Parts: sequence; structure tokens; C-alpha cells
Amino acid sequence: MRNLRNIRHASIRFEDIDLPLTATAWDADTDGLICAFGPTATEAVIELKRYDKDASNPETGRLIASWDAPCPLPDLACDKILSARYFAESQSTCLILAGGDLVVVKENAQPGEDLIEIVGSVDAGITAASWSPDDELVAISTKADTFILMTRIFESTANVQMTSEDVKVSAHVSVGWGKSETQFKGKRAKALRDPTIPEHVDEGVLSPYDDGETTITWRGDGAYVAINTIEESKRRMIRVYSREGVLSSVSEPVDGLEGALSWKPAGELMAGIQNRKDGSVHVTFFERNGLRHGDFPLRFHDQPATRPEWARKISVYWNNDSTVLAVAFQDRVQLWTMGNYHYYLKQEIMFSSPGEAPSLNWHPEKPLYLAASTFKDLRMLQYTFNVSGGTTTPPHDLGLTAVIDGRSLRLTPLRIGNIPPPMSFMDIVLPEAAIDVACNGDATLLAVLFITRVEVYSLDLLGDTPTTTTAFKSLDLPVSDLKFVQPRQLAIFSNDRVAVLSSTANESTDTIYITSPNEWEEVSLPSSDGTIANLVAMSDQAGICVQSLSQHKTSTTIWTSVRTGESPAFDKLTALPVLAYRFEVWEDETTCLILGLSSGGTLSVQGRSTGEPTFSQRLQIKGVTSFMTTPSHLILTTSQHLIKFVHLHEGELELPLNEPEKDERCRSIERGARLVTVMPSTYAVVLQMPRGNLETIYPRALVLAGIRKAIDAKNYRKAFFACRNHRVDMNILHDYAPEQFMASVDLFVDQVKKPAHIDLFLSQLRNEDVAETLYKDTLNTTKSGLTIQATSNNTSKTNAVCDAFIAALSPVSRQKTHLQSLITSHVCKSPPDLSAGLTLISSLRSPDSDPSHLDQAVEHICFLSDANRLYDTALGLYDLDVALLVAQHAQKDPREYLPYLQSLQSLPEARQHFTIDNDLKRYDKALTSLLTMSDSGWDEAKRYAVRHELYAALVEGVKYNKGKSEEAMRLWAEFLADRNRYKEAGVAWESLEEYGLASDQYLAAGMWRECLSCASMTDRSESDIQTLTVGLAEGKEEAKEYTDAALLYTELSDQESSIRCWSKGYRFSEALMVVSKAPTTSRKALFSKVDDGLAEGFATLSEILAEMKTQLTAQVGRLLELRTKKAQDPLSFYDSHPSATNPDIPDDISLAPSMSTSAGTFMTRYTHRTDATLATNTTRRSSKNRRREERKKARGKKGSVYEEEYLVASIGRLVDRLNGMGEEVGRLVEGLMRRGMRERAKGVGSLMGEVVRGAKQAVEVVWEVDKWGKSTRPSQDIEMGDEAHAQEAGVKRDVPIVNSWEALGILG
Repeated sequence: MRNLRNIRHASIRFEDIDLPLTATAWDADTDGLICAFGPTATEAVIELKRYDKDASNPETGRLIASWDAPCPLPDLACDKILSARYFAESQSTCLILAGGDLVVVKENAQPGEDLIEIVGSVDAGITAASWSPDDELVAISTKADTFILMTRIFESTANVQMTSEDVKVSAHVSVGWGKSETQFKGKRAKALRDPTIPEHVDEGVLSPYDDGETTITWRGDGAYVAINTIEESKRRMIRVYSREGVLSSVSEPVDGLEGALSWKPAGELMAGIQNRKDGSVHVTFFERNGLRHGDFPLRFHDQPATRPEWARKISVYWNNDSTVLAVAFQDRVQLWTMGNYHYYLKQEIMFSSPGEAPSLNWHPEKPLYLAASTFKDLRMLQYTFNVSGGTTTPPHDLGLTAVIDGRSLRLTPLRIGNIPPPMSFMDIVLPEAAIDVACNGDATLLAVLFITRVEVYSLDLLGDTPTTTTAFKSLDLPVSDLKFVQPRQLAIFSNDRVAVLSSTANESTDTIYITSPNEWEEVSLPSSDGTIANLVAMSDQAGICVQSLSQHKTSTTIWTSVRTGESPAFDKLTALPVLAYRFEVWEDETTCLILGLSSGGTLSVQGRSTGEPTFSQRLQIKGVTSFMTTPSHLILTTSQHLIKFVHLHEGELELPLNEPEKDERCRSIERGARLVTVMPSTYAVVLQMPRGNLETIYPRALVLAGIRKAIDAKNYRKAFFACRNHRVDMNILHDYAPEQFMASVDLFVDQVKKPAHIDLFLSQLRNEDVAETLYKDTLNTTKSGLTIQATSNNTSKTNAVCDAFIAALSPVSRQKTHLQSLITSHVCKSPPDLSAGLTLISSLRSPDSDPSHLDQAVEHICFLSDANRLYDTALGLYDLDVALLVAQHAQKDPREYLPYLQSLQSLPEARQHFTIDNDLKRYDKALTSLLTMSDSGWDEAKRYAVRHELYAALVEGVKYNKGKSEEAMRLWAEFLADRNRYKEAGVAWESLEEYGLASDQYLAAGMWRECLSCASMTDRSESDIQTLTVGLAEGKEEAKEYTDAALLYTELSDQESSIRCWSKGYRFSEALMVVSKAPTTSRKALFSKVDDGLAEGFATLSEILAEMKTQLTAQVGRLLELRTKKAQDPLSFYDSHPSATNPDIPDDISLAPSMSTSAGTFMTRYTHRTDATLATNTTRRSSKNRRREERKKARGKKGSVYEEEYLVASIGRLVDRLNGMGEEVGRLVEGLMRRGMRERAKGVGSLMGEVVRGAKQAVEVVWEVDKWGKSTRPSQDIEMGDEAHAQEAGVKRDVPIVNSWEALGILG
């Protein structure tokens, strides 16, 4: 689908030079051209000149050398240059002459070096020569039928004699297929003929146009070389030699094969010329093994029946990336490309010197750079692949593509007819080969550029006859001498104005011709920027832009057309760093962007917003293979086989990352795919694969952009169908602009109309904001409204939207047409509101309603929901008629539901409701129905409440009947007592004034205050209450609830016991308060009790703190020892490898566990995955094995892999215990000081301080805490990374915090 476009055309005419131009060689470093002139029969002189890439006339050539070159062979009128090669690293040129001389010319000869040196000579003469692609070998064929391979320093590596016996290398066996004696002659013989067998077998008959020349060609990698020669004046034979000079294969005989030969650099095929008996000429392809592999015919439009005179001599040349095949005739050069196994004639370069066959020389590094020359004409041509077609701006984005194929123009509007190439929607027969083609903005005019004129055709692609074209007008170019002027490019702007770019020989300035109402207007750029590479129309078709090349610079300049007075002119916009073989100018109201793609794959985007004086770099992307723009996006393909979308807007542009699975703006594509066209109206992107076939995709970025645009325009119908066709979650219709959607539900219904489509939308609703999750808007603009104001009271989105549709569809006028959608709105709520839906169906049973609507409604709701659930819901509404309808439409067994419904009909209403609710297991409602019956139902209600434990409902149902309420509460209290819910049972009994029973329940619950309170409300004696209090106090003391026990003893006036309990709870201030309230006579004894408690607390806490100190010292030391060992020998630490501890075990014996063991290996033991697990992807860790593993971890056996983990967890637990002891130690120190025990107080305080300091140091060492208080150890000593196991083992994930200890200041 791509055409070849000429972006550089330097033409030099040698009118005043006597010597003819006979050979050229590229200087790949500077893109300059080394030209060799002469010799001739009258002047045996060779001149070597250099022309820079910017050369424009003969005088710019710099003479390198000139010498006499007489021909050493008497049978030649003059010598001939067969090969010219320039070596940039040595700045030398090698010429190989037909007379046998090999000449090396130094461009900048150093002192002592010869400027011209004959490095070798072949006495017999040379027929052909060719250098390998890597310039390391040269292949030479001589007139003595020898084949020679020589190195760069001209040392022979192979010298092979070519004989007739070479044909035996490839034994192409002929079994007589096609001969009369081998053919079956019988009835229907022709129909039975094997189509795979040729009717004629070639014998290698020479072509009458064969000139006897020899051709040598190398494969692209330089591994093989082929030579095409005439064997014994009978047939053409292609010999294939290896790089070492070993004959690999020869070609099969082909009738009419001529001397042209070129090996495709990609390596698979060689191209040759075959003249057939019917007068047609084909390019025939050969494989390396010598067998034919396809062909295609050349086109002679002037004389299609016979071979014209200008086609007597034909040569073929592949470019270096195998994309273009150049076929040279005597007055023209054709450039062919292949796509989808069809060869397209893309360009025809005409020369004005008939009889002089042009010589071609492709640039060795730049694929589409070509030097074509005749004796008096030199052209340096650079091409680029370009998709010619229509605009990508809606609504005219028809995807129109125009493919040039010689005198046929293949048009395909891909939006109307997606026809794969080489077929097309329509073909336009052209009068001659086209040079360029362009289309106007609305795809109504198509202009085709020829050598002398522009033909404009009118199109009617959207009309009644889309395949018909009409010649609109013909515009002759204002060209006086075609020998010097060459039109190159074409553009249409302002809908019908045409601009043509033309180059002139021997001039550095190109010319642009622009149509005016009466004539052509001629425009040129300044001489310093006169060479123009590209001519394009602006994105809005308002004008044209050109890209000019600055002389002796790599940068290029972008110009835009302006009109000054009555004549057009160009205004400079900006400069690009390198030549962009394709560029575009994109504009909107506030921004102008210039996008240029270099041959190296770098896309530069420069922009200028309103108010900015100059352009600035907005984006630079490398690895780009193609790009296009739409009014909203820059679309590009990359060498990573991705297609990306960049939002075009004012300000900085954002390139998405290579994350096709996360970002809608990035998508994977097939390897080597290129953009053909973009159709935003249909959200389509058309790509062409390397083979040539087309693929149409619908990227999420385009689809979502179209959906958002339609929503903004309130075109919900278009947005809905876009979601439906491209499988986009329909929640975006609401989530993108929720407030607008909620206000436009009526509009949505009117636009979408069809109930089935509304149902589809409602059925996909869910409470996720897809505009923030799945389809987050990647354009940096504020999205309108992200919350629903009407549903701020915790109402789900689904229910809010369904309610809005219910309100919109409830009017009678809409209910008749959208009843189905109304039911769907009820059912699609979360949870489904089946009751409302069935109630709506019940209302349709009125005489005024259409019976068919009732059946349709029931059928629809049965389709949306589970039939059994609907049946139960209908029963729960106590509407037996609707339940019967649902059962019938759900195809339930009548033997199941008819008897049941009939039995319900005969029951009273309350009993009927009870039966339905009981059967539906709605026990609360069933109990309510029982309570509505007469008093006779009370006993049944009590039994029902006890059976289903509905005591709360029973109490609530009779709350206004005191007697029944107390009776229900009594049942509840008995139930709570049976369930050991003592506290609630006590409260219930107390509410019934059953204080004795309440006291017993409080006693069982351990609530001593409530127990004593209720006991005192009964008729118990004081002694019984005293005994009850003593029992409560002793129970609390045994449960170590010392505070409650002390209060109870205080209640009993037992001061000694109260002091004992306060002391055990380290509440010495409360103990001393008891002493202070005692009589003076007993205070001394009570103080002694307090002192005894202080002494006991001092001993206990001192012992605990001493143990903690010892534990810290031992465990931290052991942990450091283990870590040192692990760092020095991890294998021994984790796996206890025998060789680590026993040096006598040889290290060449494998001790790896087998696949059947479950012990694990070096790392699997610690990650809990064995070899068998890895092999079978199954687990062998049973619950028994897991418990055993946890016991090992808990023990932390010394020397095991779990010891380090155990030590870390143990130190963490110690820190937790220490933090919990701080308050107790503080109260103990205060009590000791108050009783004058300063030394004990100081001792326990100092010990506490030492332990706290030791714990802080241990935490820093164990967890390796940094200056921010964060641990730097990976996974906190759990290398296996198993969070669950770490938590089970008690390992702390965070660094524990040691609480500070502040001793009393009076301790000193």
C-alpha cells in the first residue's frame, strides 16, 4: 500500500565534457559519489572526479586523478571500466578494467605513495568483476573462462576453471516430462493431466537479445557469489560459488535467459531476465540451488505485443535491504516493489539519451539512495516509502489509499470496502506511468502527477456509483525542456488547488508550481535552502508545507505557504535536526505541531502554542517505524512491535510506556507492521504486515476516545453501540460523566429506544467506577463529575441508576413500550428487587391492561432471575395468582405446586400467611402472623418461638401486653441461662424482679457488685450475704484479680486481707490508704503487712529482671555467632553439608537428594518446597508435617536452621514483657521509698535501667536499625519470604520499641 516518493533529486548534465561518464562509486561516509569518465576509442584517458551529495552542476566536481588508459587487448576498441569501488578507510578507489588491469587511485596520496597504481593484471582480459558486500573479496571472471577470488590486497584465494562438466554438480534430472512419448493418450487425457507437471521442459535456448555479457553478483552476507555466463554458446548457466571458491550449484536450463543477474541481499532469491517465445519478458527468480522460484512479467506499455527497441538490453539491481528491484532499460529505469506476492511498478525514471543504457549503483548503506547515470547524465536519487491517500479527519476519513502500479492506479477506500492488496476497490487506467498521487480533503478529487502534466479525477465514493471516476481536468506543467526538468511530488490543498515540486538539472534550487485561477504560479526558496525534500498539505488542508535541505548541513527547514500580495511565498517555521523522510504539520485553534521521522527511526515533535514566538521540542521518540496523526492523536508504531497513541494538545506531550497490558494507549502488534491509514470515525487502524497483507484493528485508545466524545456530545446512541460492538464495559456510559448521565436518562431512553439494548446496559451495571479503573482517561483534562450527588446517602451506583430508569420508564406512555426494561431495572438492582418487579406484574392483571403484556412480563422476569427464587418471592408477597403465573412460566411440575396453592386458598388469611412464611423459613414473619391471631394462638406462638429461638421477636410482638410480655421474657431468661449466657440471663431475671435467680446468674458471671445488689433485694439473712461475699473475695484472689478481691475484703472490713491483695497487685498506694483508715492501735501490724508485700514484690521483680538480663546477653551473643557463621559458610549453615565438617569426604561425589526425598536441598528446606514439589507442582506438606515443622520452630533447637529465627522471636517477646513491667516496677520503687527502703528501691530501679538499656542495644543489633529507626535486614531474618509462616512463628515484622525507664529523682 506504499508508494515510492522522490525526496532528493540531484541531476547533473555533462553537456560540455568530452569524456563520457562510465562508472560511479559511493563514498558511504559522506554520501559523495566518485565518478569515472572515459576512456573512449578516440581518447584513451580516464578521469576520476568526486561529487559531493549537494553537487548540482558539472563544475562542482573535484578532480582526483587523470591518466592515459590504452587498451592492452587488440580485440577491444577501447578499454572499459567493469567495476569501481571506493574504500573510505584508505581513501582509495579501485577500478577494474576489461583489458585486465586492476588500478588503485589514492585520493589523498601521502608523500612517497603513488597516486595511481596498477596492482595487478589479467593477461587474458576480464569479462566481469564484483566486490563482496564487506569489501574483503573481489570476484573476477576472465575471458579464459576462469573464476578468480582475490582479497583486499589482491592476493588470489581461488582460481577455478569453468568447464562444461560443472553442470553435473546439480543433477537436474529430466525424465521426459512434456515429450510426446511419455504422455498418456486416451479419453479425457487432457483433463487427467497432472497440473504440477509442466507441458514444456526448457533446454536453455539462448535469447536473440543476448549480448553475451557476464554478470557477477554476491549474496548479502558475502557467503556465496553467483556468475552468469554462456556455456559453449548453447545456453546460459548460473554458477554459485562459496566464499572459498568451491562450486556449490548451477542453474537449471531456462530458455531465453539473458545476462542480467542480481542476488537479493536477503539471500533467498536471484533475479534474472528471461525472454519468452511469445515476446514477453519476465524477471525470473532462482534459488541458490539453481532451481527457478517464480517470476513476474515486465510491462511494455508502448508495444505490449512485442519487445520494444528500448528494451533490447535489460539489467537488474537489488537495493541493500531487498525492498526495491531496479530494472534498467536503454532509456529508462523501473523501480519495482513486492507486496502480497505481487510486483508493483512504482517509479519509471526516464533518460533523454536513447541508446545509452543507464548504469545503476545503489548506496551500500542507505536502502533507497540510488545513483543512475548515462554517458551525459548523472542523477543522485533518494526515495522513501509513502502512503498516498485521503485525510484522517472525520467525517471525510474514508481510509482512501492510492497505490501506484505503473499505468494502473489502484484505489481502495478502506472504510467502504476493505479489500486486500493486490486487489483494489477500483482501478484507474493511466495514460503513462505515474510519479506521485494526492487526494484532497473531502476525497472528491484525486490528482496524478506525470512527467508533463497533472491529471485530476473526480471521485464519488459516497454516491450511487462509488467505483466510477471522471476526468475532471488536465493541467499541463509549464516545462519547456524535459531534458532538464523533472517533476517529483504533488499535493492538493484548499480542496482543489494543486502544488507540484520540480527539480532542474544543473541547478541547486527546486521549484514549486501552484495553480491559480488562470495559470501556474512559480515559487522558489532562497538559494541556501533551495533543495526541497518534501511537499505536503497541512492537516487542515488550508495550505502547504515544504521541507528544505540546507547545503553542507544535516539540518532541514520547514516552511509554510503564505500569500504576500498577489503572489504566493513561504514563511519559515522551524528547523529539524536531520532530514525527515516523512513529516506532517498538525494544527488546532491554539497549537501547531511539526512531526518529522528520520531514516534512523527518530520521531521529532516540535510545537508552538498561541503567544509563543518560536517552536520548542515537545517530544523525541526513538525506534519509530511509522506514524500518522488524527485531530486528537499521534499514532506510531515502534521497533518493539507496539502501536502507541499520544494525545495531541497544548503543552507537553506524554508518551505511554511499553505496557500494553496496563495502558490503553499502547498495544502489541505483529512484528514489522506499518501504519496504512487511520479512520477515527470507525475507530479503525489499518496496518500492513511485512508480507503485504492488511490487518484492521480497533485500538482501545481510539474506541474510548470516540465513546468519550460521543458522551460529551450527549450522543448516547453512538456511544452505546461503540461499547456494544467493541466489547467495552457499558458502565463507562455512566461513569465518565455521572451527573450528566443521571440528568439525561430520558434522553438515553429516547436515543437507544430498543428495550433489548436498554436491558443490555442495565444488566452490565456494577458498583465499580470504570472511568477510574479500567478506562481511566489518559488525557490530562479534568473529568466532569466523579460522584453522583443524588446518591450521596450510601446508595450504590447500580441502585441509583436503576431507580433513575424506573422513574423514567414508569409513565404510562413509556410503560407500554418499555415494560420489559422497567422490569429489568427492578431485577438488576443489588440485591435484586424481585418484590417490586412482581408487584408491577401483579398490577398488569387489571382488566384495562393488555393480557399479552402480562405474559411477556412474567416470561421476561423468569428469564432474568432464578425461577425458584421468583416463585418463593411471589409466595412471600401472599399473591397466589402471581405465584401461579411464575410457576407456569418456569415450567415447574404442576403436581408440586398446584396442591400446595389449593391448600393455601382454603386457609384464613392469617393462617395462610403463617403457612407461607413458615414454609419459606421466614420465621420472624411467621411468628408475627401467629401473634395476629386470637388468644388461642398465643400458646402456639410460644412453642414456635422456643422451637426457632425467636425470643426477641416474641417479646417485641407483645410489648404492649404486660402479662404476655413478662411471660415471653421469662422464656427468654430461661433460654439464656441454659446457654450459659449468665450476664444476659441475670439482667433478664432482674427486669422481672426475680432477684434470687438474677443473683445466681450474676454469681456465675463473676459480676460481684450486681450479685450482692440482687442478693440484698431478697430475703436472705446477713450471714448468708456475708458468706456470699467471702466466697466472691476468695474466688477473685484465686483468679489473681487482686483489685476486685481487695475491694471485697474492704467491704468485709478484713484489712489484712485487703492489704495482702493490694500488695500482690503492686498497688502499694491503695494498701497504705487502707492502713491510714485503720485504728491507731492496729496500724503497726498493718504496716508490717505492707512491708512484707514490698519485700515479696522486690524479690519477684528483681529475679525476673536478672533473668531478662542474662537472657539478653546469651541470646544476642549466640545470634551474632550464627550470623557470622552464615556469612562465612552459607552452605554449611543452611544445609549442614557433610563435606563442610568432614574434610575426608571427596568433593567430586554428588550428595544431592533424589527426587523422592522430602528433606529438601540447600534452599528448598528453608522455603518449604522440595524437589518433588518442584517437579510435580504438588505439595507433600500434610497437616501432620506442618505441625511437626511448627514444633521444630517453636523449640529452636541449637544448630538447626530455625535457631536464628527462634532467637529473634524470643528477643522480641522479651521486649514486650519488659514494656509491660515498667508500671509495676515504678509502683514498687515508689512504695519502697515511702516505707524508707531506699537501697532496695535504688537496686531494683538500677536493675530495671540496665535491662532497658541492654534491650535497646539488642534491638539495634538484632534488627540492624538505621538512623531512621527502620530495619535494614531483608524480611527480618526470614529469607524464605513466607509472611504467613513468619507470623505463625512469632517473628516480628516491625522493629520492636523499648519503652524508656525514668527512675525517681530522689534516688540520686
